[in-house]
This record gives sequence, C-alpha cells and structure tokens, in this order.
Amino acid sequence: MRRHIAAVSATALLSLACATGVAEAQPSSLYAPSALVLTVAQGEDAATVVRASTLSCAPTAQGTHPDPQAACAALATTAGTFDTLLASPDSNRACPMHYAPVTVTAEGVWQGSRVSWKHTFSNACTMSVTFNGNPVFAF
Repeated sequence: MRRHIAAVSATALLSLACATGVAEAQPSSLYAPSALVLTVAQGEDAATVVRASTLSCAPTAQGTHPDPQAACAALATTAGTFDTLLASPDSNRACPMHYAPVTVTAEGVWQGSRVSWKHTFSNACTMSVTFNGNPVFAF
C-alpha cells in the first residue's frame, strides 16, 4: 500500500511540475547571452556598411571578429554602457578638419540585455583617435 501511495505521489508531482512548467524552467546555459553585430559605415545614417563583424562573449569569446577575446574583455569593462568606449581619445594625435562621417553600431544582446548603440564620428581619423587601441571596432 505504501509503495502504491508513493508511486501515486511521485506521478502527481511529476504531472504538476509538467503542468506548471517547473520541469521546463531549467536554464539552457549558466551564462547571460552576449552576441553582437558590430558595423563601421560611411555616412551618418549607417546605411553604407563598410565592415561588419560578429562577436559572442559567453560562454567563450568567438565570432568573425579578428580578436574576440580582447574585444570581449574591452566590452566587459563598459558594464553595458557603450559610450564608455569613447572615453579616452589620444590627445597627441591631430586629425584633419574635413567632414566625412563614419558611423559605428553595436546591435544585439549584451549580458542578457538588448543593445542598439550608434555613434557618428566626423571622419575615420577621429574614430581611430577616439578608440585609441580599443579592440572592439578594430576589424
């Protein structure tokens, strides 16, 4: 009789778990997703993409980016605030004053949160000086 009660209880718990979705609540990964498409485009509207790269940072750094480990490490320091990438331009380098806009974008998911970031530089030199060795858009 006790075995029968135990079997019925186990069946009831399993049915309840399936009905409430508890059995499906197991995470498929221990890492929050981080997958981005990075672009460099001519113009302010980012319509003419010159270069593009994919970057996935969890659980391992990978993608078409030439140095995904360095790019993921640099992005990790931003804490999801992509404007932080613009923080330290090289003040020892001068750029011409001509206007030929270059726009960079990051679209996708960073540590589980949706990302849609865009910044326009006055020209390619200004972009290079601003990123100053930062590997995120070095592709």
